[in-house]
Amino acid sequence: MTYAEEILRLWESGVREVAEIQQVTNIPRSTIYYNLKKLRETGTTANRNRSGRPKKIEATNARILGQQVRRNPTRSSRKLANIMLTKGINVSYNTVLRYLDDHNFHKGLPRATPMLTRSHRRRRVEWAKNHINDDWRRTLFTDETSVWLFSNTVQVWYKGKRPFRRIPKSRAKINAWGGFCAVGKTNLYCFREIMTGEVYVDIIRKHIPQIRKMLSDRWRLQQDSDPKHTSRVAKNFLQENVPAVMDWPSNSPDLNPIENLWGIVKRNVEMRRPDNIDQLEQFMKDEWKKIPQDIIKNLIGSMERRCKLIIEADGDRIAY
Repeated sequence: MTYAEEILRLWESGVREVAEIQQVTNIPRSTIYYNLKKLRETGTTANRNRSGRPKKIEATNARILGQQVRRNPTRSSRKLANIMLTKGINVSYNTVLRYLDDHNFHKGLPRATPMLTRSHRRRRVEWAKNHINDDWRRTLFTDETSVWLFSNTVQVWYKGKRPFRRIPKSRAKINAWGGFCAVGKTNLYCFREIMTGEVYVDIIRKHIPQIRKMLSDRWRLQQDSDPKHTSRVAKNFLQENVPAVMDWPSNSPDLNPIENLWGIVKRNVEMRRPDNIDQLEQFMKDEWKKIPQDIIKNLIGSMERRCKLIIEADGDRIAY
């Protein structure tokens, strides 16, 4: 006898309270509530007629599917459909795909992130506690990045066959340095040579007049602990020409809001599909210049929140 049939039998015999039915049958309360509601509204526990095709993946099946995805998130939709079949649930891989898509499952490469040791995490927490109440308005956030010609990271809609994008075997790239603060951005400096301590010093030297115009002589430089930044030639130059240089924890790109700007620039450049290296460089400068000031202000304002998240995460990586 099914749960519904047992509840109907008790209902007809005069047992109509949830607690009584559960005591007699040990049926889950949610099932009892559901069937009693149907009895009061329709006089039966039979399933109501529904329009359209019945779903192949109901609640019980969905739990099984969710368990299989969590146990091994690398499984393909075909493999998941085969596993469901072994459990007596006959669904196609397309049905599995639709279900996962409707329930906000996404498949993609995990974001690569540096490994954090216990020492790294401890230092990140200490740093966050020391700087959580800083006034970030006079900090210049800086970083370098590289943008490759013929990148292929932006997803597109298509019908039928998956489209191709022709990409050469050897691709060129442009390196870039940029900085921003509460009142604006530096110019984006693009270069194609290998970054060294001397190249880094030359970049900072060229931008100091622009930085002083934005922040006068009361500013501090944020930079990560890249060996070029901490080289002897860079240390000597910064000591003589920069009012203050922030301490910065190792392996902490998630703390630097300029990473958000790089994401905007790279996506927008790729969507413009540059044809050659010179066009790539020009598009990078254009997209950097287009970033609105309200985004800059929001990123400056995010620093207190980032520090709180680092402390709450006990120094582990945060997504921002």
